[in-house]
Amino acid sequence: MNYNRVNAEIAAELTSIVGSRNVVTDPDLLYSYSYDEVTETKWQHLPEIVVKPENTEQVSRIMQLANRERIPVTPRGAGTGLAAGAVPFLGGIVLSLERMNKIIELDRANMFMVVEPGVTTAEVQRCAQEAGLFYAGDPCSADSSFIGGNIATNAGGNKAIRYGVTGQHVFGLEVVLASGQIMNLGGKVIKEVSGYNLIRLMTGSEGTLGIITRIYLKLLPRPQFNGVMMAPFESIFAAIQLVPKMITGSGIVPTSIEFMDSLCIKAAEQFLNCQLMFNQAAAFVIIELDGNSENQLMTEMEMLAEQCYQNNALEVLVGDNAATRERIWKPRRVLAEALRVISPVYSMEDIVVPISQIPDTVMAINRLSEKYGIRIANFGHAGDGNIHATLLKDNLTDQAWEEGKEKLLDELYAEVYARRGKISGEHGIGAKRKKALARYADPIALQTMKAIKKALDPNNILNPGKILDLE
Repeated sequence: MNYNRVNAEIAAELTSIVGSRNVVTDPDLLYSYSYDEVTETKWQHLPEIVVKPENTEQVSRIMQLANRERIPVTPRGAGTGLAAGAVPFLGGIVLSLERMNKIIELDRANMFMVVEPGVTTAEVQRCAQEAGLFYAGDPCSADSSFIGGNIATNAGGNKAIRYGVTGQHVFGLEVVLASGQIMNLGGKVIKEVSGYNLIRLMTGSEGTLGIITRIYLKLLPRPQFNGVMMAPFESIFAAIQLVPKMITGSGIVPTSIEFMDSLCIKAAEQFLNCQLMFNQAAAFVIIELDGNSENQLMTEMEMLAEQCYQNNALEVLVGDNAATRERIWKPRRVLAEALRVISPVYSMEDIVVPISQIPDTVMAINRLSEKYGIRIANFGHAGDGNIHATLLKDNLTDQAWEEGKEKLLDELYAEVYARRGKISGEHGIGAKRKKALARYADPIALQTMKAIKKALDPNNILNPGKILDLE
């Protein structure tokens, strides 16, 4: 499609909408809006202009202008994405939601929180906790990611086994469409079948169908007790084989089951500049449990610890207070930054498979690593089958890296789909996985997605070139 550029007249009109302090045109300042957390420079591109609205009306006016003038708009939250989904590859306008950062309401009676998209996930969690409630969404980027971005990618996170992914806590949305029209969906009702489920359509649409400007989040009663265990293993197969056994054989639903292999352990140790216990292990498995009875929690932890030992765990370390829980969790939480230190360029994948397929999938990843001579750090949300296989460039030449990485990923995705898995569990498709989606997704499903995109955004101005391409 042909797009127009942002000329002086359009820049002036945008300035009249949001004010001169909320418009960025300086190339040095534009640079920070040209990338997300994908490390390769080919996934970067400067916008022509950045605008920072502070309310829904301003977002609506910006979209009316962009639609009229055929200018691409890239919605952007905190830029913590891992699929180049907020990168403006066609230039145009970056619409940053950083100023829309208010918690509008905390409704204790109905256990709902109403927020704008620029509130950090950690602030949502803190606000709920102060009210004696609990927001269960918990991506590792909670301190920096915006709740709007979590919804745009339907982020999973650490607590998805027990509480589900982000979308399962979203019961209402206000959305600005490509035309500038404002659409209100759902609200504070728990059950609704009043037509198509447009909330679920917008959740995970990565800013390609609309811009989320208000969110209704369902809160839960806060669990009274929490416990964490870490089990080191001398065999990665023994560690990962534990996961489906624990999920299906214990009768217990953990809050989290995370794992990290030896490469991740070493990276975290280097990043944190401290020696981790059992740092020679082949893998760590981290298990978290919530409960409202201390006796029940302790009984369940003992049962799961016994399962770890039966699967040849070297030890089971228990975190039963805030300090020891943080000591167990911290190496896992810093992995994205830690891996970047040992290899500034990497490709973090987001594959997801049925939990019974986790052991064989991890073994297949390790075989591909040896075949192509590319180190792969494996970690992720093992309890829901979501594995972040992270390919490290290390000292490979650019050509060797590109050629080897593409061949390896082709084989990896084929393995995943052969096991009835998918190429993304929570990071999204963005631009990074667009070609792979076109290759592996059901063709009728792709055709349906394109029809929806064309219906809601006929001029293809909302985050164009992400998820799929239109003819």
